Amino acid sequence: MGKVLVVIPTYNERENIEKIIKEVLRQSPDIHVLVVDDNSPDGTWEVVEKIKKKEKRVDLIKRPEKMGLGTAYVEGFKYALKNGYDVVFEMDADFSHDPNDIPRILQELNGYDMVIGSRYCNGVSVVNWPMSRLLLSYFANLFARKVTGVPIRDLTSGFKAIRRRVLEKLNLSEIRSDGYGFQIEIHVRAYRKGFKIKEIPIIFVDRRSGHSKMSRRIVWEAFWLVWWLKLQSLLRKI
Repeated sequence: MGKVLVVIPTYNERENIEKIIKEVLRQSPDIHVLVVDDNSPDGTWEVVEKIKKKEKRVDLIKRPEKMGLGTAYVEGFKYALKNGYDVVFEMDADFSHDPNDIPRILQELNGYDMVIGSRYCNGVSVVNWPMSRLLLSYFANLFARKVTGVPIRDLTSGFKAIRRRVLEKLNLSEIRSDGYGFQIEIHVRAYRKGFKIKEIPIIFVDRRSGHSKMSRRIVWEAFWLVWWLKLQSLLRKI
C-alpha cells in the first residue's frame, strides 16, 4: 500500500483531537497524520503542536483564519503529493468516522483508485442524527446522484481513501467548493476521469463532543454546485 497520510481538518476540536490522532496512528505504523487547523479559538493547534514534538508521524498546517473544509483538504492533498505519500485518507476529527474502519478501507483499495466509506450503499447506516438531518442528507445525495449521473450513493461522504494518481489528475487548483459541495465535486471529477471507485458500508455516528459545522450556506452551495457540475458535463469541461 505504501505511505498513507490521514488528513484531518479542524476548527475547535480540542476535545477530540488528541484521542483521534492516537486511534488513527494505532491502526498501522505506515500511517501518518496531517492536521489542517484554521486557527481554532479553542487552541486545537496547540494540542497538535505538543503531539508533533513527540510523534514524528504527526504534522500540522496552521492557517491564519477559518477558510473552510474544501481548501483544508486541498492543502492536505498538495502536502501529500509534495511529500511522497501513496494514499491519502479523508476523515473527520469528531469520531463520526471510526478509525477502526481505516484498515478495512485500505484493504478494499486493492484494484480501485478510491474507496468511499458510505452511509447509504447498504440501506441507511447513521446513528444519533435527528430525522430532519438524516432526511436532508439522504435526499441531498439522491438529488446529486440524479442530476450529475454519477452512480455513487453517498456523494457527500467525507471518509475515503484516495490513491496518489487520482490527486495528480484532478487539477486541485480548480476546486473551489466547500463542505458537502467539496465532497460531491471530488467524487464527480474522479468518476468522470475514469477512475475506479468503490463504496463500502460504514456506520456513521454523530460527533461525540463539540459542535457541528453544518450551516445553511454549505447546503445551498452544494445545491448550486450540483447544477454547475451538470452544466460542465454538458459542455464536456469536466
